[in-house]
Order: sequence, then structure tokens, then C-alpha cells
Amino acid sequence: MPRRKRLQTGVDWVQLETTAADWKAADPTLLRTMLGQLHLIRAFEESVLELAGEGLLHGPAHSSIGQEGGAVGSIVALRSSDAVNGSHRGHHQFLAKVIGHVSAGTLDLDALVSPDLQAVLQRTLAEILGLAQGFSGGRGGSMHLQWLEAGALGTNAIVGGGAPFAAGNAWAQKFGGTDDLTINYFGDGSAQIGSVLESFNLAAAWKLPVAYFIENNLYAVSTHADEVTADPRFSVRGQGFGIPSWRVDGMDPLAVHLATQEAAERMRAGEGPAIIEAEVYRFFHQNGPFPGSAFGYRSKNEEGEWRARDPLDRLAAELGKLGLIAADTVQSVRAQAQAALADAVTQLLESNPDDPGKRRIRPELWPDPAVVDRGIRSDGHELDGWKRLEPVDLAGPWEDTKFVDAIAATLDRRMGEDDRIVVLGEDVHHLNGGTNGATKGLVKKYGETRVVGTPISENAFFGFAGGAALDGRIRPVVEFMYPDFMWVAADQVFNQVAKVRHMFGDNNTVPLVLRTKVAMGSGYGSQHLMDPAGIFATSAGWRIVAASNAADYRGLLNAALALDDPVLVIEHVDLYGQPDRVPDGDPDYIIAPGAGAAAIRRPGSDVTVLTYLSMVQHSLEAIEQTGIDAELIDLRWLDRASLDWDTIGASIRKTNRVLIVEQGARGTSYGGWLADELHRRFFDWLDQPIERVTGGEASPSISKVLERAAIAKTDEVAAGLERVRAGWGAA
Repeated sequence: MPRRKRLQTGVDWVQLETTAADWKAADPTLLRTMLGQLHLIRAFEESVLELAGEGLLHGPAHSSIGQEGGAVGSIVALRSSDAVNGSHRGHHQFLAKVIGHVSAGTLDLDALVSPDLQAVLQRTLAEILGLAQGFSGGRGGSMHLQWLEAGALGTNAIVGGGAPFAAGNAWAQKFGGTDDLTINYFGDGSAQIGSVLESFNLAAAWKLPVAYFIENNLYAVSTHADEVTADPRFSVRGQGFGIPSWRVDGMDPLAVHLATQEAAERMRAGEGPAIIEAEVYRFFHQNGPFPGSAFGYRSKNEEGEWRARDPLDRLAAELGKLGLIAADTVQSVRAQAQAALADAVTQLLESNPDDPGKRRIRPELWPDPAVVDRGIRSDGHELDGWKRLEPVDLAGPWEDTKFVDAIAATLDRRMGEDDRIVVLGEDVHHLNGGTNGATKGLVKKYGETRVVGTPISENAFFGFAGGAALDGRIRPVVEFMYPDFMWVAADQVFNQVAKVRHMFGDNNTVPLVLRTKVAMGSGYGSQHLMDPAGIFATSAGWRIVAASNAADYRGLLNAALALDDPVLVIEHVDLYGQPDRVPDGDPDYIIAPGAGAAAIRRPGSDVTVLTYLSMVQHSLEAIEQTGIDAELIDLRWLDRASLDWDTIGASIRKTNRVLIVEQGARGTSYGGWLADELHRRFFDWLDQPIERVTGGEASPSISKVLERAAIAKTDEVAAGLERVRAGWGAA
């Protein structure tokens, strides 16, 4: 018989319950403040459901009625500099944080709503209604509530999507030398989401001051927790990641408060993350003003049992037992809260002249449709004052180098000038510069607090970088070893980082660089070799650069690291080891986006060839082979907002023909997107259809022969040029 030994994690996992002594020992001002917050949030949510019932709320109404105790209990003692974020059901968390900020943490139950607090309630309601006076100008609505001044980082419509951002914010708090903390709120459904579990791991490994607060309301829409997991005590997840966890009755605000204070003490002392699971209950369905029993997945008896545990009633009863409040005061608090929300509604609505007896939103409060696309990205003012230089125009002196060494040297220069820059990714701190040498020497010079090796968890560590970038104390440079890994991190790359600036009304800056390499020709197969330019070009919010030589790379990366936007920096393995050169002198120049961003590598009059990365050299070779007088433009900046449309347009007006050249697969093609843009802008100057050179339909295979057949090089560009020549000959 084998010997068996029961293993234990050694990590605390406790159920915390209050006693009469806890209530007696609690600060009366704290308890009264919690009661005031609970009633304000309840009245707010009742107003939202009323407006939804009138058809005045565009979109969902995810009510938090019944769950207020978890939010208030955990947030009431936080500082303004502490931070919270949450999920789509987050009105109560947002309100608890902003009420605490505006009231400096204390409410007077005899004069519950100050003018400042009234303004915040109205502004929050306006945001949910999609109005211009909302915190994000109406863009965020119910599911995306943010007020950075108050430490409300933003609620999130993607289940589990906010967990990496919260941990990234905590990373920035720790990096900044504070003892502030962050709390991420999510429901029972998120406890199975990969980004949440990956964030647990990273937060524990890096000892970050972040708490993961699980609002276990038993149902994900209509599916009971028992149906989706073997153990519906979701705080058990902490045992697997070495994170101490608390489980509390979320209908008891004091129990939640005490658990949070224990967790906060640990986090502020630098001991790492915590998990708090609060058992709560939403009194209504997932969305709207009806109970779950109306849809058949809950019984009225179950709902009645939970309503008997209403946190508002529980807190009022305990205050009454202690002689700290009278029944008429409780009634007054509710009346004041209801009056405040009624006044907010009155300010936003009016009688509908077209439908007597009905109300409508005041027409003058809607946002101006003209702002629909404003705030997607920075206007580029951050680049003012930087030296703009075109390397090809320099006579010298020049310094010999390799492309990959220029990457490391440029990162070194920028890290030396800006101590906010932190490089992170898999193996970037090992192997003398990562798997390709692009971070060579950096960890020896700047240490592992600024050159950070990560677990294999792109969704989490990229989301961490996003959250840190929003904070501003860290300017992350993330390396994805291969661009295909963006699909693993797609939520954080496209739903979160790409959208966050615009979604929250241009209240955020996102200074983040994502580096990755195209590895076509290296034999790594279908899941490692793609060119990501076409995918990122379709995602508003991202800027994209792609350099064909080391001198350009320096200027492009300098610009990327100066911008307050997320910038994708695409490299190519074919360029890494090539002998190259950079200007020998001042390294602090930029190649800025927009006018002047593109470089004409060869002037010509027959056809405009548009390309980037290693295909610049292949195109030069093909032009030489065919003898066609092509004008070759190295695009360098690739996204819609950053492309040099002036240089491109001038060339097309001269040649009247276009050949777009890229190496990768046709399906994810950058050229397909670019051709559409060119047709829209320059159709009148085109004498024939735009021709394109791409790889095959499928991703490259491992077989050397099949891989070569799947990608474009010099021969394919020459064939494309001949197709253009045949077209003008036929004309």
C-alpha cells in the first residue's frame, strides 16, 4: 500500500460572522453612514427601474437591489486614492465609492444629501440615461461607470474583464510606493473565467494589493451556481493560488466591512492579494423590474426568504437594538434619499408634448452627435517638442548595428530617461534579452522591478499592463512572443485597452506599447507566424508602427513611447540579425504619425507600391527585376489615424495605379482594409483596380515547402507588378 498524506495549502480560508459584541463595538458613525449609503443606493436603483419601465432607459437595467450590503460594507472605509472596478451590475459599487469620496466618508442622516452629493447622483443617473452631463458624456451608460477622481476605475460589460485591469492598477499603486489598494468586484459567473484565475495567479506571485470581491448571488442570469461548478463556495479558488480568503454573509454589511478591513490590513502591509466572497441575492431578474420567479427559475418562497434578510432592514434593526437610531429617523433617511432621486429625475425629464401623461428626456441634454468619434485616441500633442527627423536624409556619421540590437538600445535609452517605463513579457528578463535578444542588458541595468518576466498568461499580463497604463505611474512595454497570442488576450487587447479611452468619454490616457514579431519563414507553423496589422487596423484606438530598418525603428519606438495611446510595434525576424545602422549621435528623434510618416524608398511614375517591414526590400528587388518604374512607399505608421495620406495621395495622383504588398495570409490581410480606404479616398485618380500581393488563404504550415508557398516574397511581388503592367497594357 502506498503511504498517503493529506496535504494542506497553509492558506487561510475563513467564514466570518458577526456577533452582538461586534455590533456593539462598531463605530456608530460608521454604521449610520452605511445606512445612509444603503438607502441612497436603493432609491437610486428604484428610480432606474422606474425609468426602465417607462422605456426611457436605452439598454439594460442591471439592478443591484438586494446586493447593496456587499458594496457598502466593503467600500465605506476606503480612501479616495483606493480604487474599485466592477462588472455590468455595478451601480451600487460605483455609488458607494463616489458617495464616500464626495462626503469624505461620513453621512449626516439628518441632512443626508449635500449639494455636491446631489450633483453626483444626478450625473450618475444622466450617464445611465446616455446624456451629455454624465461622467463619460453618456458613452458608458449603465455598464461602464467611471470617475477616476473618486477612485472608480470603471465598471465592465465583459464578464471577468475587469480583473486584470484592477490588478494592473494595484501594480501601479505598489510601484508608486503607496499603501493604497484596489478591489475588483465580480459575480459567481466570473469565478470560472480564465482572466480572473490568471489574475489571481499574477497578483499572488507579485504580492499585489488587490482584493477580488465575489458577489455570489447564486445565479448567472437563470443558471444556478450548483449547475456550473462542483463547489459553489467560490472563495475556495484562493486555496489554489495561495490567496487568503474570507466568506461572509453579504446581507450583513458589518460582516462584509470587518472581513474587508482584515483583508485591507494585509494588503496595505505588502502581504499580497485577498479574496472576499459575499453571499448576496439580487431581488430582481438579471435585467429589468421583474423578479426571477416571473421567469420560472426561482421560487417565490426562495425570493421571500432572501427579502426577509434585506441589508437595509438588517442594519436598521441592529442600530435600533443599540439605541443608535429611531424608527422615524430611518423613515426620514429613506424619504430624503427618495426625494434626492426624484429631484435628479426632474432635472433630466419633462412632460412629453407628443404623448400626454408620459415623460421624456429633455432634448437639450442629449450628446451632440458630432462628437460620436471624438476621443478615440490622443491628438498627438505629447510629441510637441520632440525632434522630428528623417534618418534617410542624414549624411552621417552612422553607427553599424543589428536591428535587434537597435531595439534593446532604444528601450535602454527611453528607460533611462523615463522611470515609468516597465518592460514585461515571457522570458524578457532571462536568456540575455529574451528569446530574440530584444531586451539585452536591460535587466542587469534596471532590475526585475522594471524588466518583469511573466507567467504564460497573455490575457492577464496584458490586462495588468492596461490597468497600469490607465493609472499613469507605469508606462508598460509588453512583449507578445508571437502575434498569434493576441487571440488569447483578445478581450484585454480589443475590448478593454482599445476601447477604454473612447468608451469612458476620453477621460483616460493609455500609454502602452505592445511589441511583437512576424516570424514567417521560421517554421513555427500556423499558430505562431501571423502578421497582426490587418486585425489591429480594424480596432479603433490602436496605433500601429512597422519599421523596415533600425534607424526608422528608433524614431518610431521613441514616438510610440511618447504617445498616450496604445501602440502596436510590429517587428520581423528576418530583420533582426541583418547588418544595419543608426545615426551616430542624438538618439532622441521621432518619426511622428500623420503627414511625413511614410518614406519614399524609390521614386517612380508607373505604379505606387505600398508596403512595410521586410517586404520593403523584397519590393525593391522585384522592381529591379521587372524594370517597372514603381514608386515604393514604406508606410511605417499603419493605422487609419496615423497613415501619411498626403504622401500616399500625391503618389497615386501621379501614378494612377496601386499595388499593396504584404507577406501574410489573405484572410487577415492588412491590404484588404487599406484597399478599401484607398478606394474611398482616391477612386477618381485610379486608372485600374487596386492590385494586391499577399500570402495564401491559409496560415503558413510547418513544412518548409508549404510554408514558402503560403507567404509572399520577391517573386510574388514581381508577379504582382506584372499584373499591374498587364492591366495598363489592356487599357
